[in-house]
Amino acid sequence: MGYKVAIVGATGAVGREIIKTLAERGFPADEVVALASGRSAGAEISYGEDRVLKVRDLERFDFAGTQLGLFSPGAAVSAVHAPRAAAAGCLVIDNTSQFRMEPGVPLVVPEVNPQHLARRPKRGIIANPNCSTIQMVVALKPLHDIAKVRRIVVATYQSVSGAGKEAMDELWSQTRGIFVNDPPTPEQFTKPIAFNVIPHIDRFMDDGATKEEWKMGVETRKILDPDIQVMATCVRVPVMIGHAEAVHVEFEAPITERQAREALREAPGVTLLDTRDDGGYATPLEIAGEDSVFVSRLRRDPTVPNGLAFWCVADNLRKGAALNAVQIAEELHRNGVLDAA
Repeated sequence: MGYKVAIVGATGAVGREIIKTLAERGFPADEVVALASGRSAGAEISYGEDRVLKVRDLERFDFAGTQLGLFSPGAAVSAVHAPRAAAAGCLVIDNTSQFRMEPGVPLVVPEVNPQHLARRPKRGIIANPNCSTIQMVVALKPLHDIAKVRRIVVATYQSVSGAGKEAMDELWSQTRGIFVNDPPTPEQFTKPIAFNVIPHIDRFMDDGATKEEWKMGVETRKILDPDIQVMATCVRVPVMIGHAEAVHVEFEAPITERQAREALREAPGVTLLDTRDDGGYATPLEIAGEDSVFVSRLRRDPTVPNGLAFWCVADNLRKGAALNAVQIAEELHRNGVLDAA
């Protein structure tokens, strides 16, 4: 027997990827409902090879009898409709930033802290972390188990798909415009993104950090270890899909490159691709559509005690969003949590 599953924000880039991922992985769903704003009602989205979902109006949808809701509609929409769904008995996995740091809401990456999926949370909501946090903690978990992470300095190189379909369209139109002498006009970003990099994701905070940089710190502590210090610089780059990160880690105890390599080779969700020759590393272009977090350029950092540095890359629409949400749902299914709803 399968579940009734609602996909909220179904017409967005992440929503479409969630629908695709559910079908590809054969999640046990007897009925899948695609929900979005009223202006998208009636649109059609493919589910697997032979099914088509007709988008329904979120405002009018009754969540009673729906066991699982996968939300990616934007934080303001989730703030209203995720609690409404939970009150109707639907267990919500929310991909927005709305609930991540709220007490009583588990923030989960299944390869890192699956223990939080053993029972239904009281509020009926589980949060999916930020895309840049997810790939970093997946790579860090096997290393943290060996030597315990003390401090992280990370620079991200985040693709435009992390800002949505309109941002992807802006990169495309600006790139094309440059070749026909049509000067770019920024709309989704603060400066032109074509042939440029922008060290600004989300709003600025009082201390000079951006909200995206703040998220990486607080989310890493909530997921992995409350004592870890994180210094992040988050940068938007002119890439369609795939986030990359240069990560420098200081550990509390000694850890060798060999130990790290062995741990990463065995770690769930990680692919170690690091041959130290031309092309012996992962880049966003080649990993689009892949499920793993790819780790490359692993080496000792001699500037701090017990230091290592590495490069990691992941598809932000898959492991950074849709896949992580579906993996949470799969773990809830295995644990019988959805059956108890």
